[in-house]
Amino acid sequence: MDDVKRTYRDVETDVKKAVRGIDGTDPKDYVGNAGDEIGKGLGNLGDEVRKAGGDAGGPRGDPATSPERPM
Repeated sequence: MDDVKRTYRDVETDVKKAVRGIDGTDPKDYVGNAGDEIGKGLGNLGDEVRKAGGDAGGPRGDPATSPERPM
């Protein structure tokens, strides 16, 4: 699912860049493109952090207890 979201974000950002460039470029276009790239990067980073964290539940699925981590 994360790969689907990543692909969607990439395509969405590319389409926005293309549409902004149709009538020429100005400083607002560069700011908009930079904002889109930052948003895409943060979304992808959030997915990776969530994937690396694994299951947030404890030993019996209790979120109040944290699982022990090997040292």
